Amino acid sequence: MEPVQFGLLGRRLGHSYSPEIHRALGAESYSLIELEPEDVAGFLERRQFQGINVTIPYKMAVMEHLDEISGEAVAIGSVNTVVNRDGRLFGYNTDIDGFMHMVGSAGIVFQGRKVLILGTGGTSRTAACGAKRLGARSVTHISRSGEDNYSNLSRHSDAEIIVNTTPVGMYPNCPASPLDLELFPGLCGVADVVYNPCRTGLMLQAERLGVPCVSGLSMLVWQAKRARELFTGAPISDAAALAVLSALRRREENIVLIGMPGSGKTTVARILSRMTGRLWYDADRLISEKAGMSIPEIFAREGETGFRARETGVLGELGKQSGVIIACGGGAVTRPENYPLLHQNGRIYEISRPLESLATAGRPLSRDRAALENMQKVRRPMYEAFRDALIPNTRTPERAAEAVWAEFSDRRNIT
Repeated sequence: MEPVQFGLLGRRLGHSYSPEIHRALGAESYSLIELEPEDVAGFLERRQFQGINVTIPYKMAVMEHLDEISGEAVAIGSVNTVVNRDGRLFGYNTDIDGFMHMVGSAGIVFQGRKVLILGTGGTSRTAACGAKRLGARSVTHISRSGEDNYSNLSRHSDAEIIVNTTPVGMYPNCPASPLDLELFPGLCGVADVVYNPCRTGLMLQAERLGVPCVSGLSMLVWQAKRARELFTGAPISDAAALAVLSALRRREENIVLIGMPGSGKTTVARILSRMTGRLWYDADRLISEKAGMSIPEIFAREGETGFRARETGVLGELGKQSGVIIACGGGAVTRPENYPLLHQNGRIYEISRPLESLATAGRPLSRDRAALENMQKVRRPMYEAFRDALIPNTRTPERAAEAVWAEFSDRRNIT
């Protein structure tokens, strides 16, 4: 294998954000080093690298090949950063730095509180170490079996902070959740190490309950920040790391368009796609293609109930994607279950247009002015509940598209 300067050691790494993050933090080169278990020892013994990060399944396996290991890494029982200093290999765990920043950025206070950690793997040990450093009153691990498991959560109903270190809720099985947060009436913080989707099922419920929550993307960026500092010996500002986090979050977030039928969502989506290079999807068109019939035909054969069920299925597929534009049908907001599907990865914009300007041709539920007026009255609070921002479409669709993109791009410090 050719020598590398910096890189990530693992077994299957096609999904990794690490090269992008490290390059944004100043690494001129950063490689993905995919090795089978039998090849790891030889790679480390050759020592033909300046610094590497280590991910599953090798965070424990590398430890026996290192010359020195930090006390924190020993306590956690895993190493995710290895630095080559004059031929001697030093091991560190910077995941703890990432965890500490992640929960701190969300204002989640551990001092004196009972913490439940979901999972018993390596990341759960990092979370436990972090929780204890932050002054947690007690830390309990929940697993699928053993004394504390998902079948007897009631014994821990007094938990105040929950940290998910399992893959439950990760793409593509989203927005699943490992448990129901309503079991914990005193809950005051939720942290989920999963970072795809942007908001896991656990986080979506926490938002709904008004509980502070945070995803694992900031943990990923801040552990990389600390690793990069160890690689080079030079500090990296929090502002630089925050800029990387914000850019990554913005790139992964979907733009979702909702609004009354005929408000121009499809046209605005098409223009946005040309402006940004993002893929765009028309939910109604996909429903029609999957059904093999037009929207009016679906309504005629299956009624609105049948159409809405098909719509939820399509929105579930689209909402899992990242970095795309989704134009929803006007009635997508009528089913509350559609909100988490769209919100898990999306920023939602209501495209509004005066009632008299709404297009009505080929729209089964808005064929006349009276029907439109009644629909607008009923749906107005639904659009307000779904949307993150309101974009008037009163001039040209180009202006509306520009307004969406300006709002989406100009937000600062997206964490």
